[in-house]
Amino acid sequence: MYLFFHVFGCICYILNQRDPRSKFEPKADKGIFVGYSSISKAFRVFHVNRQCIEESIHVKFDEESYTDEKFTHSSSIFQKLLSCPFDEVPLAGDEADSSDSIVPVPCSLNQDTAARSADNSLGADEILEAEDSPATDNLSVSNSSESASVSEHRYHPVDQIIGNIHDGVQSKSRVSNNFCMYVNFVSMILPDKIHTALQDADWIKAMQEELNEFERHKVWTLVPRPSGKTITGTRWVYRNKVDKDGIITRNKARLVAQGFTQIESIDYGETFAPVARIEAIRLFLAYASYMNFIVYQMDVKTAFLHGVLEEEVFLNQPPGFVDKDHPDYVYRLDKVVYGLKQAPKAWYETLTSYLLENGYRRGAINNTLFIKNKGSDMVLVQIYVDDIIFGSPNEKLSKEFAEIMSQRFEMSMMGKMTFFLGLEVQQQNDCKPASTPVSKTDKIHADPTGTDVNHSLYRGMIGSLLYLTASRPDIMFGTILCARFQANPKESHLMAVKRIFRYLKGTQNLALWYPRDSAFELFGYTDSDYAGCNLDKKSTFGGCHFLGNRLISWSSKKQTSVAISTAEAEYVAAGRCCAQLLWIQNQLLDYGIKFSKTPIYCDNTSAIKITQNPVQHSKTKHIEIRHHFIRDNVEKGKVVLEHVKTSEQLADIFTKALDSQTTAYIIGELGMITL
Repeated sequence: MYLFFHVFGCICYILNQRDPRSKFEPKADKGIFVGYSSISKAFRVFHVNRQCIEESIHVKFDEESYTDEKFTHSSSIFQKLLSCPFDEVPLAGDEADSSDSIVPVPCSLNQDTAARSADNSLGADEILEAEDSPATDNLSVSNSSESASVSEHRYHPVDQIIGNIHDGVQSKSRVSNNFCMYVNFVSMILPDKIHTALQDADWIKAMQEELNEFERHKVWTLVPRPSGKTITGTRWVYRNKVDKDGIITRNKARLVAQGFTQIESIDYGETFAPVARIEAIRLFLAYASYMNFIVYQMDVKTAFLHGVLEEEVFLNQPPGFVDKDHPDYVYRLDKVVYGLKQAPKAWYETLTSYLLENGYRRGAINNTLFIKNKGSDMVLVQIYVDDIIFGSPNEKLSKEFAEIMSQRFEMSMMGKMTFFLGLEVQQQNDCKPASTPVSKTDKIHADPTGTDVNHSLYRGMIGSLLYLTASRPDIMFGTILCARFQANPKESHLMAVKRIFRYLKGTQNLALWYPRDSAFELFGYTDSDYAGCNLDKKSTFGGCHFLGNRLISWSSKKQTSVAISTAEAEYVAAGRCCAQLLWIQNQLLDYGIKFSKTPIYCDNTSAIKITQNPVQHSKTKHIEIRHHFIRDNVEKGKVVLEHVKTSEQLADIFTKALDSQTTAYIIGELGMITL
């Protein structure tokens, strides 16, 4: 029990529960311990960065460190909060006027939970009219209303008490319906176990809402426990939904099956479900820019609950919600639930069948692309699990697709596509920018005598950068280079990673640009840095692929074998570039576009001649057979290699460190602009 008590005013760290939290944001934020919650077991912490008080159970204390006295005296907000009566201290999310008043602002609207749920389901007209509008104002949430009060006390002078001191203190159940701020009470505690959640009425309500969805979708049936059958367990997963400012707006509970207890061939069969590659998404956007049509985005609410289950699967009753009349019964599933091995496949088949029934055809190459032709127009639909992007040069076809989806599924919509697959980045603000992602003079090597660094920190930074390479090709080589030292990172490697972050600091507004007026021609660049790796002297391959001036694919990777000449390294790299271009050619067949004799630009004449002639001599006879497939495609006329000057080789940025002038030139040629 004594472990619950901590030193007042000590430094502490509160878990960052912002949703979604960027990969660049820390997991915890610095705060000052100022007391205990009066309504739960949470701690009250003054958030240093946000200048407000939060309540949370996820707090780590550093009782040997204390707040700088200069800060506590100089911070007017901190002094104002400490001078407030305990029950009147506003928590995170409470609004205040320009004079830092803590009087809560009432609202005459009454927002019912069911009404809010209904508003989230949009019709076709609302889908196509949805725009990027600013977020609505946060509702003020306080522990007291205008009529609420605290008891008069020698530590609470009358002039500090808001409201009538003779009125009783209001609780949730006594709050008037005329104040919508009190309808939105949510729990600030994120439970990790069921027994903790069952002690909070807000989380009980969230779990009940989830079970109501199961009933509405007719997911299961309560039956006697069968003998000789595997019973799959269930568990609750809890998450607080927050707005862009990190304010908790909703408690979300998800009931998931413990799929790891399923037995293959008995509880499930096939589990594969196709997922779109990031290159396919960029190809879709490149085509949209070429055809000059708007791309919309929507997602399916509780998508997996629509999937039809083929196998016979039984689930234990949800923890905390066991039928009192039949405690030994189990649920027989009629639909899939989150957590089952076959859930993604079942949802994909359900969505695919519905689209095919409505006249859409599935791409022959890309099984996540669906096309519907109507006269000379067409509508394109690209799915990524339950996220969908779609568009058409004819707006009527886009509206028709939205109507079709709304008839069968409950949809939510984010309007014109602005955020997809989590490609939103935040970066640090207090570093000196660098002009290039990789230093040309300081070579990165194993550094066996260097100082060790934290492995988790290093790998986390690499993971963040790898995620960012989906939209920033200019850091691809530097990230791949630093990723080679994750097993045993040293101080020198960490400095190289920090340089990439410094470079990002100076180019944070840099983005890919897909111009509408550019031609729709397919071509690629290939290059190799002969023996560029200091560890094993293997060469590094780099390539990029365009549709007109639209960069849609790029790569940087160390070759698997040691090349004995520059020509061999370039020849192997050209084969890799050819393979990617053939994949793009096949993808474009689903769009009704066919390419042949696609140019591959290479700056090595010897490698070009090897692709054109079956030369066999001491420098080529040992090359593995699989690398010679490029010759076959050159003979068939699918690709053609052309020479380019080294100074105009755009793939250089994916194979080696460059100076700032060359880096700036290639970035411009790749189609990256400053927003």
